[in-house]
Amino acid sequence: MQIILCSLIGYLFGNINAAYIISKLKGFDIRDRGSGNAGASNVIITIGKKAGLITALFDITKAAVVSAAAAYLFPNLRYSQILGGSACIIGHIFPFLMKFHGGKGLACLAGMILSYNPQLFLLLLAIEIFLGFGLDYICVVPITGSLLFTGIYAFITGDAAGTVILASVSLVILYKHIENLHRIQLGTEAHISFLWRKDQEIERIKHNTN
Repeated sequence: MQIILCSLIGYLFGNINAAYIISKLKGFDIRDRGSGNAGASNVIITIGKKAGLITALFDITKAAVVSAAAAYLFPNLRYSQILGGSACIIGHIFPFLMKFHGGKGLACLAGMILSYNPQLFLLLLAIEIFLGFGLDYICVVPITGSLLFTGIYAFITGDAAGTVILASVSLVILYKHIENLHRIQLGTEAHISFLWRKDQEIERIKHNTN
């Protein structure tokens, strides 16, 4: 029963999608524009940097609060923090309130890691900033970040159940980013430099699309 309740709480909170809410306030559905992803990166592309930052902070906070709440509410469940945070990520990616078409889980993953261990969060953040800006693609961050966190968690805790949960979430995140990897091959995936070279990036993507 604790496992079910912990998962349900995490999943339901994951359904609260800031990108969707902000876009609706602007008069459209975020999933009908840009990459079609209901997350912070697409908000930056379709609405702007400020709205994207608000979206990212909301999603990070959402997952961090859920993870911390799960640990508090279910102290006898060793992996409750991981389960609650992971369920929040799944709820964000596959929200039933949005017909299972949500975001891709990067900010929620960050929130769960931040709640679990702030020092580890800072370490992984530094690694992912290096990787992300080095390769100039944001999609490498959730893929490598989820795998790194799973491996570190397994090594530190030896918790088989929690590791399986994290590994499963990593597979889901990888699956959701297959299209990004395909666009990298085609040269149509937006670089991180889109943030300060928007016009050049749009022109590059259009050229490669044609």
